[in-house]
Amino acid sequence: MDSRTEASITIDAPITREDPDTLRNIVKTGLLGNPRTLPSKLFYDERGSTLFEQICELPEYYQTRTEHKLLATWADEIIALSGAEELVELGSGAATKTRMLLDAMERADQLRYFVPFDVDESIVRRVSEELAQEYPGIQIHGVVGDFLVHLEHIPEGGKRLVVILGGTIGNLPTIPAEEFLTTVNAEMASEDFFLLGLQLITDPRRLEAAYNDQQGITAKFNKNILRVLRNQLGAQCDSDNFDHVARYNPDAHRIEMWLRSSQDQTINIPDLALSVAIKKNEEIRTELSTKYDRPLAENLLATSGFELVKWYTDRDQLIGLALARKP
Repeated sequence: MDSRTEASITIDAPITREDPDTLRNIVKTGLLGNPRTLPSKLFYDERGSTLFEQICELPEYYQTRTEHKLLATWADEIIALSGAEELVELGSGAATKTRMLLDAMERADQLRYFVPFDVDESIVRRVSEELAQEYPGIQIHGVVGDFLVHLEHIPEGGKRLVVILGGTIGNLPTIPAEEFLTTVNAEMASEDFFLLGLQLITDPRRLEAAYNDQQGITAKFNKNILRVLRNQLGAQCDSDNFDHVARYNPDAHRIEMWLRSSQDQTINIPDLALSVAIKKNEEIRTELSTKYDRPLAENLLATSGFELVKWYTDRDQLIGLALARKP
């Protein structure tokens, strides 16, 4: 039988083997810190992933459609330059934009293997099934986990392109972003390629509108972190007692998302033996989204051990795609 006539799917879930104290420690340290924080990976249960897919369709959220157009325009060149037969996507989500690259690989008869890596098991399984139907013969090895922790679970392979899209790297402050990409680089083989999608610095009004949509979907997504906190750690808190806040920090060139308490209240987490008194108008930071320009992106890549091969951007310079190589 022709090996390309049938798809095959493997799913690994290393996150289920993660030390259960790890999340507890992160949550406890964050809620007792200044500012108070919650880890953004808590957004992504099945409901959170669905809400984020809805965010990507919002008229205010220009990021997804702009990056999609860039990939549609340049995917064939990116695949030709990389020579990759395998695609690894960190933070794959629904892999909507990734299909531009998979299509280009198929056109070039280079599509062999895809590794979707995401923290939400439901979406990894769903996407794997979808892609197995869409690309006959593809081998899919899904990995469920936190890519800041579980990179070693990426299976070894051949000539590959590692991808981080959607401005995901912006969720990390500069130093942790450099450290993370250095780790990504260390897991790659020499001459492998890396494609990094970056949201670029632009008009703060446009940026803030993208995170404060009129339909309130982003607010629901932000508050979902409390729902996941209840489900995973038994937290006693009411999301209706918090307001969604998203604002641009020009000094750090980033959007910051917060939950602002609408009243004096207490978050109790019996599993952590933790009781945190929150005053009215006090805020808990739930996400960072750092914006870049080309010099900042080049410095990030160089510091992490990558060599920039090609830079792509749209006419309005809202999104950047940096194609790089591990020397």
